[in-house]
Amino acid sequence: MEQLIQQMKVVLASTFAFYLKAHNFHWNVEGPDFAQYHEFLGNLYEEAFGAVDPIAEHIRALNSYAPGSLARFSQLSVIDDQINIPNALKMIKELELDNNKLKEELIKAYKLAETANEAGLSNFLQDRIDIHAKHGWMLRSIGKA
Repeated sequence: MEQLIQQMKVVLASTFAFYLKAHNFHWNVEGPDFAQYHEFLGNLYEEAFGAVDPIAEHIRALNSYAPGSLARFSQLSVIDDQINIPNALKMIKELELDNNKLKEELIKAYKLAETANEAGLSNFLQDRIDIHAKHGWMLRSIGKA
């Protein structure tokens, strides 16, 4: 169970980092397709942010404390921070790669939840995996521009 809890903490931190990067890019994207990128990135960060609280609550349901500081998230996340402002297509490509990393962490958590017979958590994680598969498709499609 401890391995599952630790993996869920990685999922939480990585989801928050993905949200924050998408939000940063939403604020700072520029170019001739600004309106489309701005809207897409807004939808992406809102969806990711909407997952943060449910992930933390699943950690609490596993009888552990959810990490909640930027320092702890930085330690746990598989998503690298971005302090520069890349061009729009580089933003999309970076988010595509980050989405793939996050999806891999969700799959690890799902497998651990299945082993632990945590059916509700398994179902939640399956849904998150599906959502990130869709994000991946959209990010790949935009990145081919």
